[in-house]
Amino acid sequence: MALDGLYLNLLTRELKSVLLGAKVDKIYQTQKVELVFTMRTRTGTYRLLMSASGNSPRVHLTTHQIENPANPPMLCMLLRKQLGGATLLDIRQEGFDRIITFVFSAVNELGDRVERRLIVEIMAQYSNIILTDENNVIIDSVKRVDASKSSVRQILPGLLYVFPPSQDKLDISEHSPEEITGKIISKNMKLSKSILSVLQGISPSLADEIAFRAGGSESLASELNSRQQEKLKFEIEVLGNIVKTQAVSPTAVSNSDGKLLDFSFIPFTRYGTAGIYTSYESLSELLESFYYERERLVRTKAKAEDLFKNINSQIERLAKKISNQLLELKECDTREEKKIFAELINANLYRLQKGVSVYTVENYYEDLKTVDIPVKPELTPAENAQRYYKEYRKLRTAKEKRTELITQGQEDLEYLKTVLDELNRAETEKEIGEIRQELSQGGFIKHKGQGKQKKSQPLPPLEFTSPDGFKVYVGRNNIQNDKLSLKTAAKSDMWFHIQKAPGSHVILSLEGKEPTERAMEFAAETAAYFSSGRDSGGVEVDYTPVKNLKKPAGAKPGFVIYYVYNSVLVKPKKPEEA
Repeated sequence: MALDGLYLNLLTRELKSVLLGAKVDKIYQTQKVELVFTMRTRTGTYRLLMSASGNSPRVHLTTHQIENPANPPMLCMLLRKQLGGATLLDIRQEGFDRIITFVFSAVNELGDRVERRLIVEIMAQYSNIILTDENNVIIDSVKRVDASKSSVRQILPGLLYVFPPSQDKLDISEHSPEEITGKIISKNMKLSKSILSVLQGISPSLADEIAFRAGGSESLASELNSRQQEKLKFEIEVLGNIVKTQAVSPTAVSNSDGKLLDFSFIPFTRYGTAGIYTSYESLSELLESFYYERERLVRTKAKAEDLFKNINSQIERLAKKISNQLLELKECDTREEKKIFAELINANLYRLQKGVSVYTVENYYEDLKTVDIPVKPELTPAENAQRYYKEYRKLRTAKEKRTELITQGQEDLEYLKTVLDELNRAETEKEIGEIRQELSQGGFIKHKGQGKQKKSQPLPPLEFTSPDGFKVYVGRNNIQNDKLSLKTAAKSDMWFHIQKAPGSHVILSLEGKEPTERAMEFAAETAAYFSSGRDSGGVEVDYTPVKNLKKPAGAKPGFVIYYVYNSVLVKPKKPEEA
């Protein structure tokens, strides 16, 4: 990805044009390594996101409302104390390194004006966000780095903050294209690697793009012909002018499946016609678009990590338990044989004697064929008959109990699979909270927390509109599925659900109208998308009027039965893309 020093240099200037002079209104620590500042300016309010995530470290303005934890972490409280109400004086970058410093004018506990600096280091897994005073003494940081983690550079409260050592590379804003080109072609290595080793603040992705434009993607830098050298010098000059004038063209490239591949402040050409290109108004907007969806999913999964582990563990245990119970149930199939043996012994008591280990008698259940019945010689024939009757009754009771346990286990297993599907599709912390509450009410997990908690308003079902104007509602969890299908929906509305697999209940609201073919198709595609078959090429979706749904007494949340229905094969499709 091209979030390199050059991109950050341009982004810094973009942020300065919007945020300089802004006051810090609110500070949130949305994740352990992520901060969101609400900045108030004369022209409006902006949200500034800073992330030290190892997978996606970045800084940019955001328009999305990111959920905050119920209780602010200690670092967040410290930042509010140090920077609450502070004025942003400057945003600066150290050369073309991936380090941005936000300089604030704040008021300390004594009411004196002091300078505070928030330093954002964007260095993959070594990324960090560090708060210092005007003398660069560290107050605290998102990640504390002691001697056990780094013997070279510790980041701890009270220590002096020292910038990482600068690299011995050329600055595109200070060195001429001729000088930069000369040093690149002097190296006996692949052109893109040579560009990367010479130019400060450039990413491997951008180096590949420049090499491609120069026509030497697969060439050694030292073997470029004169035409390629001139083209390389031209591309270096163009890049330098973009950095100097900030004439950016923020562009992201994706493949035919919609997967984002790369982004930069210049349009990519090396992907050719295989890439799908999207332009953005600003560098911040590009970063937010590129990272938001991926981060949202990571954020959600992190908050639900314990639930995923718990549910998967319960599913595994239940599946194993049911398998063992089925084997035990198979052993109960000998119960009828025990009963027959008891009856045959009783029928032949007059000629059977104590002291033998086998009774040979005629089996009147099978055309008087002789059968050998194993017995205990120390027991009388009558006692052996009673023993077989007792074993028969024991196996009969065991079968009834095991059948009941297997049925219950299978119901629990199917239910947990639906919860796992809900969890995989949960998009917000509140959705995860409602799933957690559902599991707690069902006795599948222990309730967390102490004392009485404030009861929050339940989330509404998801709502979409078909291309021809019909409302479609989607349940977010099993409790909501029950409410939506059995209480909220009208009897004449249409109900949709993936066939024989976990998925949301989907209601096509008719409001007394006849459903159109397009609305029915849209609802079916939506039901397929909000199900465990989301990634399939095509799935069967059942649909029926709501009046045909029945909920058995004592059934798990989200479980309904129906006998009158139709099915349609559709491709799962996100409602916004239908």
